[in-house]
Amino acid sequence: MTNADWSPSFTARVAEQMRQARKAAGLTVAEAAQACVELGLAVPKTTITNLETGRRTSIDLAEFLVLAEVYKVPPISLLFPLGVEASVAVLPGREVPTWEAAAWFTGETPLTKPAPPGSAREVLDTFRTHSDAVATALASTRLAKERRRKASITLDSGRRETLLEAAASYEQLSFDDCRELREFRQAMRERGLIPPALPADLSFVDEPDPQD
Repeated sequence: MTNADWSPSFTARVAEQMRQARKAAGLTVAEAAQACVELGLAVPKTTITNLETGRRTSIDLAEFLVLAEVYKVPPISLLFPLGVEASVAVLPGREVPTWEAAAWFTGETPLTKPAPPGSAREVLDTFRTHSDAVATALASTRLAKERRRKASITLDSGRRETLLEAAASYEQLSFDDCRELREFRQAMRERGLIPPALPADLSFVDEPDPQD
């Protein structure tokens, strides 16, 4: 494939994935166009039709993202159809396995050594680690609350004692997880990074410590 062929070929593959996604969503072209308007960006029916039929050989990025939302599919799955095609031309003259293309796009390409501090890849890794820390703290916090709640409504003294012991264990785990999350977020801020907003159940993590 020549460099000149790559761009229209890539667009055609994406457009076909979009056509299939539209049909899977049960939308007509007119309904898809109306849904785009409701999201705040008008994508004419002719644009959608011309893309799907190959009469248009490029796609606007804003249109692409809005249509992905209308079809309720991750944008990356339209670019790199995992499980559908074994390989894709990710760049002009570069055919790679589809998973490698998707991993390259999301910054998950395996590295033989840690990403350099401050690099785009290292920032991505930092936010992924933060996401894992949030999930861990959220799970232990909710488990602690649930054990405490169950202990408060049981009339069996033996079961109540067991539940309270379990609640205490989970509360200690939650405390440790939340403290680690707070420290991680503080470290992100010190680097000039803005941490994502926390779930409501963890909003206290960012509150000042009364002892400070």
